[in-house]
Amino acid sequence: MAVDIKQQSSLGDQKDIQELSRKIGQFKSGEMHEERFRHYRLTRGVYGQRQLGVQMFRTKIPYGKVTSAQLKVIADLADKYGNKNLHITTRQNIQLHFVKLEDSPKIWTALADSGMTARGACGNTVRNITASPKAGIDPDEPFDVSPYAEHMFRYFLRHAVGQDMGRKIKIAFSSSEKDSAYTYFHDFGFIPRLRGNNGTTERGFKVVVGGGLGAQSLVAQTVSEFMPANEIIPFVEAALRVFDRHGERQKRQKARMKFLVKSLGLDGFLDLVNREMEGLDVREVEITEAAPAPQLPNLSNGSIVTISDDEAYQTWLDTNVFEQKQEGFFGVFIKVTLGNLTPETAFGLAELVKKTAADDIRFTVDQNLLIRFVSPQSLPILYRGLKQLDLADPGRASIADVTACPGTDTCALGVTNSTGLATTIQELVRDEFPDLVKEKDIEIKISGCMNSCGQHMAAAIGFHGSSIKKGLQVIPAMQVVLGGGVDPNTGIGGVADKVIKLPTKRIPEAIRVLLNDYHTNRQEDFFNHYYQRQGKPYFYDLLKHLGQSDAIDPSELFDWGQDSKYIQSIGVGECAGVSYDMVGAILGDAVEKIAEANESRSDGFLTEARYHAYTAMVIAAKAWLLSNDISCNTQIKIIEDFDEHAVVPGVFALDGSFKDLILQVRDAQEDPSVISKYVDVAKAFVHRVIKDRESELDGAKDKLVIGDYYKA
Repeated sequence: MAVDIKQQSSLGDQKDIQELSRKIGQFKSGEMHEERFRHYRLTRGVYGQRQLGVQMFRTKIPYGKVTSAQLKVIADLADKYGNKNLHITTRQNIQLHFVKLEDSPKIWTALADSGMTARGACGNTVRNITASPKAGIDPDEPFDVSPYAEHMFRYFLRHAVGQDMGRKIKIAFSSSEKDSAYTYFHDFGFIPRLRGNNGTTERGFKVVVGGGLGAQSLVAQTVSEFMPANEIIPFVEAALRVFDRHGERQKRQKARMKFLVKSLGLDGFLDLVNREMEGLDVREVEITEAAPAPQLPNLSNGSIVTISDDEAYQTWLDTNVFEQKQEGFFGVFIKVTLGNLTPETAFGLAELVKKTAADDIRFTVDQNLLIRFVSPQSLPILYRGLKQLDLADPGRASIADVTACPGTDTCALGVTNSTGLATTIQELVRDEFPDLVKEKDIEIKISGCMNSCGQHMAAAIGFHGSSIKKGLQVIPAMQVVLGGGVDPNTGIGGVADKVIKLPTKRIPEAIRVLLNDYHTNRQEDFFNHYYQRQGKPYFYDLLKHLGQSDAIDPSELFDWGQDSKYIQSIGVGECAGVSYDMVGAILGDAVEKIAEANESRSDGFLTEARYHAYTAMVIAAKAWLLSNDISCNTQIKIIEDFDEHAVVPGVFALDGSFKDLILQVRDAQEDPSVISKYVDVAKAFVHRVIKDRESELDGAKDKLVIGDYYKA
C-alpha cells in the first residue's frame, strides 16, 4: 500500500494525546457532558474503575509483543501513575489501575515515545489483535503469523470503519491447527495454511467468524478453509462495514458480531460482505515483510551456573520450556500469578531477558509471559535469575496456573472476587494435587461476572461470579462450568456447560471432589474426554451436595478476601456503547465526523474521508428520527426510516432516496473528485438537519433521549 501505516500511527498518537488533554479539560470545566466524554475516552484506553475518581488505563499491544525497553517503560508508568502493578490481561495487554484521569495523557505520551499506543484499547472499536505467543518459533506452524497480525492491527488502528461501531470486535491469529489463540470464540479468527499453486506454495488462512463467549457463547463458523493471505484484510474491512451498518445498537446484549451472523445466517452475512467488497478501493493487501531477526545476547564462555535443586529445575524444564522450530533454541514460558507484576520485578525481568534471550517478550492469553531464543547454556542462568525474581514456578498452562480477571477488585461489573478464589485454588492444587502440575489438559479460568473476561467458558473447569439468595441473606456464589477449551488432538474448540451454582466458599471443596473423581475414573484421556464420557448430569449429581444452602456457615456470607458481609453491588460497565443525552449532542457528533472527513480528504486519505462522511449522515439522520420520536437500532434501519418518515412524505426533500444517496459509500470510486463530492454532499446534509432542528426548537429546550432509544 502507498500509505506508511506505521508513520501514520505515530502521527495519530501525537494528535490523540493532544486531543485527549483538550477533552479532559473540556470535561472538567463542564463544557463536555459526562456521557459524551465517556464515549470518547473509552476508545483512548481510559476506563472507569469500580472505585470513584480513578481509572484503569489499558495499553493496546498487538499479539502481546514488547521489547525489554518497552517493558521498562510500562513498569515505570505503573510505578509513577498507577498502583505499582502491571496486570497482564487475557487480551495480551497491560492494564494500569488507580490512574488519575489527568495523568492519562502523560502515560500515553511515554507509550508513544516507545512505539506503543492506547488507541482503540476499549470502547466500540477493533480491539487488540491477539495471536499465539509461539508465533514465529512454533514447531507446528506452517509460517509465522506475526507480520499478518501486526499489519492488520496497524491497518484498522484508526480506520474510519472501526471507530463507532455498535460493539467491540476481537480478532485472533493462531500459529497452527492446534488453535492456541482460541480463534473459535472470536469475531474473526485466522489459522495459517499452505497449498500448492502452479508449482509454488501459497500462504493463506482458514477463516472463521461470529464466535464469542459471555452469557450466550457461540462457536465461530467457518467462512473459508483457505483464503489467500492477501485477501484477509479486505475481507475483514468489508465484514466490518456490514457489522457497522446492520449490527444491533439498541440492545447491548445483542450487539455483538456473533448475533448478527446468527440472525442473517452465514450465507446471508457473506452475501452482504461480498456486496461491500465490490466497493472497496483495495481488494488485495500484500504482506511481504518478515518478522525481524532476533537480537541475541553475547554469552561469555565463563557463564556457568550450578543448579542446587535438580528436581525443581527439571520440573520447570518439563512444564515451562519447549524446543523451538529453530534448532538449538528454546522458548520459555514464565508463570505470572494472576498476571500481576510489580515494577521492580518487571525491571529485573527486562534486564534478565537482555542477558539470556532474544529481545522479544510476549504477553500470553493465559496472563503469562513467553521469552524466546534461549540457548541451552542460558537455561540455567535464566532459571537462577527467575528464581531470584520469584518467577520460576513450574506448571504453566496446567491446573496450577489459574487465569482470573480482576473481578470486584477494580471492575464495576464484578459480582464476586476472582483473585482471592484463584489464589486459594492454586495453593490447594500445589499442596494436595502436586502430580497434576505437569498435566496440560486441565485449565481453570475464573471471571467475576458472566461476561467472561477470564474466559471461563473456554476452560475445562471454569467459574463465573453470581449470588444465591437465602431469605434476606445474599450469598456470594460461583456458577460452575465444565468441558470448555480446545481438544489437543483435533484443535477443535468448544464452550463449557453450566453445571451448578455453588457458594463461592465451597468452590475449593468442589475442586477436590472433581479432581478426586477424575483420578478414579479417567481412562488415560484428557479431562474434557472424561467430562463428555460421564455427561453433565453425572457432574451435577457429584456436586449437588455442595449446593445445599440449608445450613449456611457465617463465613460463607463473606466473599474471598473480604472482611465484611457480601453485598451485591454491580456498577455500570463501560465496555459497550453509551447513550448520549440530547439530540443536539448527537448532531454535534455528526459535525465532528464531517470535520474528520475534511481532515482525511486534506491529508489524501480519501477512503477514510468517504466513510467518515457516511457516518456523519447516519448520525444526523438518527438525530432527526429521535427528535420525531422514532426509535433506532441499526444503521440500515435509520437509513430506511429516514426515507419513510422524512423523504417520502416530502418533509425533507432530496433528489432521489436517502438510501441511494448514502449507500454510494459502497461503490468503488478511484476518482478523487467523486469522493470529494460525496463529502461535500454529506456536509450539506448535516448542516441542513441542524438548521431544521434549530428552527424547530426556536428557543425551546433540547429533547432528552438518553436511555430511551439509540445506545451507541
